[in-house]
Amino acid sequence: MTDTPDPGSIRVAKTEDASSLAALSIEVWIGTYLRRGVSSFFADYALGQFTREHFLDLLNRPAETLLVSENQEGIDGYVRISHGNPCPAGSSSETEISTLYVQPRHQGKGLGQSLLAAGVEACRTNGWDAPWLATNSENKGAIAFYLSQGFEKAALTHFEVQGRRYLNDVLLCTDFRNRITGQVSGNG
Repeated sequence: MTDTPDPGSIRVAKTEDASSLAALSIEVWIGTYLRRGVSSFFADYALGQFTREHFLDLLNRPAETLLVSENQEGIDGYVRISHGNPCPAGSSSETEISTLYVQPRHQGKGLGQSLLAAGVEACRTNGWDAPWLATNSENKGAIAFYLSQGFEKAALTHFEVQGRRYLNDVLLCTDFRNRITGQVSGNG
């Protein structure tokens, strides 16, 4: 048994991954955004949003691509790319990196970088635009990571949950044509 991700184990998500994707999402989202306790407001949001059914639905949409990183024990990270989401920064891109989550115990080992590279390559392979993404403006670690990976700040937007708004930075992939490609196995 190991906690170290097996490099090169990025693949296209399958329907049998839906429960794992939901559990991983809850773990990362709560650990990242709920720093001062878990209110029922955010608990209800997370438990309603990150469900097996939600991921089964995403996996059946042609405008969605989900890639997972898998170690010997199971899925330890994923990237979700959504096509058809206009960029709020005025860019012509309609391709969003909707989610990039890595389990906290696997962060700092290059897994996020590999998933991001594979996600950008999936955009190219699908003939989609250079991707954009939005991340919470208080998440300085994530912003620094994306800036180090060839993204640039372009604008501000808001993430909204039941009428509550949270400031997000919009970042654009500026070196889309020059990025090193990620390794993805499986095409279905």
